[in-house]
Amino acid sequence: MTKEADMSQDTTAETITPVRAELDIDGRRLSYLDFGGTGRPLVALHGHMSEGAGFADLAAALAPEWRVVAPDQRGHGESDRAADYSREGYIADVVALLDHLGLDRAVVLGHSLGAINAYQLAARHPERVSALVNAEGAVSLGLHGPNPLAFVLALPYEALTREALIEGLGQAAPFFGDALRENPDGTWRLPFHPQDMVDSEDLVHGDHWEDWLASTCPALFVRGTKGVVPAEQAQAMVERRPDTHLAELATDHFVHTGDPEGFAEAVREFLRSLDAFA
Repeated sequence: MTKEADMSQDTTAETITPVRAELDIDGRRLSYLDFGGTGRPLVALHGHMSEGAGFADLAAALAPEWRVVAPDQRGHGESDRAADYSREGYIADVVALLDHLGLDRAVVLGHSLGAINAYQLAARHPERVSALVNAEGAVSLGLHGPNPLAFVLALPYEALTREALIEGLGQAAPFFGDALRENPDGTWRLPFHPQDMVDSEDLVHGDHWEDWLASTCPALFVRGTKGVVPAEQAQAMVERRPDTHLAELATDHFVHTGDPEGFAEAVREFLRSLDAFA
């Protein structure tokens, strides 16, 4: 089941207006942005508390050679909340999206949570992933002490008006104010439920070396020098996994927004090197 918004794509290389569409997964809506074009497919997976729209700059930079499709992962953006936020659940959603789009294989790119989803997809469904871009997705994430996303539990999820919700968000308002959603009844909400994010963060932690090393497709690891992945771990990830390349950017964990031009160039250079699409 597909529902498309009344949007169109500009034919210029610099300006792209995505089409928002959705698929039904057992009664749960998974929404996605398709930046369109006839280029080769690249599925982009965002991190916690983000959404597919965060890859708009990358989609514009890669067009027209690449058609970027960026879902709002379960419990984020326009997608419905899910009953669970397990590793298996996230990966099954990406497989369902690929099937829905009629894509046997695609390059899969992910940031943070999305990067772990991407390389676990490659490990468990290697036939569906032709190449992999991991942006700040660690392989060893032992959770020491409090959940790092626990702060969101203090945030209000809904309010009667947008102004009231922004006021309730306090110091967090600049980070989420532009992404707030209006409910059908006129009330307003965050683009994620705080408890969902804490649960999801808990379930993504652990030792994922086996998954990282399980796939053999070409891979790029993009690390922020001020990010969350230690330099030693990044180097080991590249050295232990064949056909894996490292790009480091002088920015924080959010490499695709902290240095959008540098990130796009690193991804573009990697994509041009792929023999699979020669």
